Amino acid sequence: MPEPTDAEALAEEIATHASWTQTLRAETARVVVGQEAFIERLLIGLLCNGHLLIEGVPGLAKTLTVRTLAGCIRTGFQRLQFTPDLLPADLIGTLVYQPHDGKFTTKLGPLFSNLILADEINRAPAKVQSALLEAMQERQVTIGEQTFRLPDPFLVLATQNPIEQEGTYQLPEAQLDRFLFKLKVGYPTKAEERLILDRMGTSAPHLEVAAVTDPAAIAAARALVNRIYIDDRVKDYIVDVVRATRFPAEYGIPIEGLIRFGASPRATINLALAGRAHAFLQGRGFVTPADIKAISPDVLRHRILPSYEAEAEQVDTDALVERVFAAIPVP
Repeated sequence: MPEPTDAEALAEEIATHASWTQTLRAETARVVVGQEAFIERLLIGLLCNGHLLIEGVPGLAKTLTVRTLAGCIRTGFQRLQFTPDLLPADLIGTLVYQPHDGKFTTKLGPLFSNLILADEINRAPAKVQSALLEAMQERQVTIGEQTFRLPDPFLVLATQNPIEQEGTYQLPEAQLDRFLFKLKVGYPTKAEERLILDRMGTSAPHLEVAAVTDPAAIAAARALVNRIYIDDRVKDYIVDVVRATRFPAEYGIPIEGLIRFGASPRATINLALAGRAHAFLQGRGFVTPADIKAISPDVLRHRILPSYEAEAEQVDTDALVERVFAAIPVP
């Protein structure tokens, strides 16, 4: 662990630069009922500059939560409804011919914003997914012979419906790997649902929030997140967890026939980065194994490909991740 004086100084800096996160949570809670874990993961995405894939049945306030978060930040926001007839040009822009001078000019698409809500992303065809993949990974797009940088911050918050498969496309594995998290949004509790009814059971619910932070504050927090200390033993723990999804027999975990492909090295990087952001939100200047355990299902669930045998036994990726963590010794 870092020296006590260094840890104390870093904790003081975190307390100063993390104050906006508490204000943002409180402002979001004025509109969104419950979903504290979901909102925390959205904050981690902001701090890590990582894209998020959000899965849940209709009506769980996925879109409302993302829209509310965007309203709390003084930055650009675009909601894009993905449909089977969507074209790449509808997303990134296109070249427009000007007949008066015989030249082409570039018209930039709605992707040129900061926070992008890609609603029902799995309804878009492969060409659109390919265009989005470049934007997500390189944070740039190519139109004709020109390449354009996307604004900073640039975050894709994509939603998908897990139960309605008609008219949907399977997201490519390469694109899934670009998402920092895959989040599963569940039903509210009975008390939360009653509060939702009291708050939203009107034709004109109050959905306005105030902007409480800006990209400069987020950038300063990101720089601080990168300074959070990770002990070598925790780093080894992360590597062991990811390798165990690829070679479970090496770690004595009886799941070898249940995984077709394990997590990529990008999972290792994202576990460390998200672990740092999780520690930041807890006000700590160092990462613990508990931070890694807390964020690991969201980092790993879309990076592990279960086998047909696992599907037949109804063993999902969350269960596989649990088995891995149960077998890897905690440092």
